[in-house]
Amino acid sequence: MGSDSTPHAKLTMLARMRHSLAPLLLTVAGAVVYQISSKSVPRAAHPLVAIVVAYVVAMALCLLAMWKWPIAGSIADALRPLDWSVAGVGAGAALIEVGFLLAFRSGWPLSLASVVVNVSAGILLIPVGLAMFGERLSLPKMMGAAFCLVGLVLIARD
Repeated sequence: MGSDSTPHAKLTMLARMRHSLAPLLLTVAGAVVYQISSKSVPRAAHPLVAIVVAYVVAMALCLLAMWKWPIAGSIADALRPLDWSVAGVGAGAALIEVGFLLAFRSGWPLSLASVVVNVSAGILLIPVGLAMFGERLSLPKMMGAAFCLVGLVLIARD
């Protein structure tokens, strides 16, 4: 793996980031819709039933999207490369869903819960990225993580 400190490498990284901005914008839009909707689930609704219905909607949207973004080959061909990580995505998503729903029901503000969760998860994932995925941690990234922690402390104190 080459150094990313050369001007060419930095330009290439910026080009990749610009090219990949659309998925991040989609994710931000989804997170905003998700947080507002999760905070708005009626208290009378059983949290697990609400999440199951949410996943039915998500599956329907994914199936509908497959019309525009079809799989190549058969369903069996599409399923063959899946491994443990897909079950991990499902388990993680379920934990996130239940966690946020219960946090909102216990009084966490919409503006705080997401920040606390995302900054905390981001900080916890730094060593994982280093150990499992060979990611690098530069001084600016370390400083950014430190600022996130300071921000987390400041936002939680209010």
